[in-house]
Amino acid sequence: MKEGWRWYGPDDPVPLAHIRQAGATDIVTALHGIYDGRVWPLEDIRARQAEVSAAGLVWSVVESIPVPQSIKTGGAGAAEATGRFIDSMRNVAEAGIEVICYNFMPVVDWTRTDLRYRAPNGGLALRFDPVAFAAYDLFVLKRPGAESDYSAEVAAAAEKALAGMSETEVGTLEHTIISGLPGAEGHHTRSGIAALIADYDGMTDADLRANLIAFQSKVVPVAEELGLRLGIHPDDPPFSLFGLPRVVSQMSDYEALFAATPSLANGVTFCTGSLGGRADNDLPAMLDALAPRVHFAHLRNVLLEPDGSFFEADHLDGSTDMVAIVDGLLREERRRKAEGRKDAEIPMRPDHGHLLLDDIEKETLPGYSAIGRLKGLAELRGVMRALNRMEEQVG
Repeated sequence: MKEGWRWYGPDDPVPLAHIRQAGATDIVTALHGIYDGRVWPLEDIRARQAEVSAAGLVWSVVESIPVPQSIKTGGAGAAEATGRFIDSMRNVAEAGIEVICYNFMPVVDWTRTDLRYRAPNGGLALRFDPVAFAAYDLFVLKRPGAESDYSAEVAAAAEKALAGMSETEVGTLEHTIISGLPGAEGHHTRSGIAALIADYDGMTDADLRANLIAFQSKVVPVAEELGLRLGIHPDDPPFSLFGLPRVVSQMSDYEALFAATPSLANGVTFCTGSLGGRADNDLPAMLDALAPRVHFAHLRNVLLEPDGSFFEADHLDGSTDMVAIVDGLLREERRRKAEGRKDAEIPMRPDHGHLLLDDIEKETLPGYSAIGRLKGLAELRGVMRALNRMEEQVG
């Protein structure tokens, strides 16, 4: 696999020189200064590409071109926004980059409730606690109708949890949930997020899925024409937040999308951490089913707890059998090579990582510190080398 690394551009606390020292060969990035639906200028893409190349690395995956809310709601301006997305795709293809990751999560992107949870190894991890989230939704945001989305037990636990929080802790929780994590497409205020949520009033999963299929029906043929591979990122976490529909969370969601738009250019970003947030997702089985469409992989692990909470575990631990996942990806690479596919080598990146050692005291982007990801990449690289060696010996 291509060993990639997420880089947030010149302002990223982890410079390209350190990424190269970590042993990564490929960069996963975007024009993060243009996240408002404008077309990405070709000259800006080439400038970022040249910066990456000068560091001895290759920009191989775009993550992400944002999908504006008008497309997700199917409202006014959706057609124009889709046209701008396609224009950005054309410029990315002109620069020679072939893989584009994107997501279709409404209002909030990947979401956590704690950015400094003390993991068993003493490092600091990202965590999602459904009770803490309910406390914010029910009693801080006070979203209309929220009470119907939670059981009486969860609501009671949420009220008790909020009562035990200081004003500062409530503020931190709110900032963590709505202010946007690295790579997210929006940074919200309380009133702003309430207004955006209201834009989806009455929208069902079927409605959002129809809007996604309508979008894919426009962009996938262009991707095929340009030689691009689109990988939709799963919902993170893979279930409803704020009562909003989410439609890229489980195998049945993928089946509906690919039945509607079957081109292989219509593929997936296989994120083990996101899909692993549901206990009923069988990730090795999902990978087997989706393998020909896996254009990009995010490899990380989460440890699920009985109440639905999860935290980011070490890459080889947690609730997902990461060795089985890596083995499945390597098998797919061998199959593609035998088939003569030019995309036989799948780009991956170690997603997220604990805050470890002196990174704990540094300014870092949540989930994207250097040492935790370096550790994850080293572990994954070791698994890949071992599995490849075993395959060679058997062959």
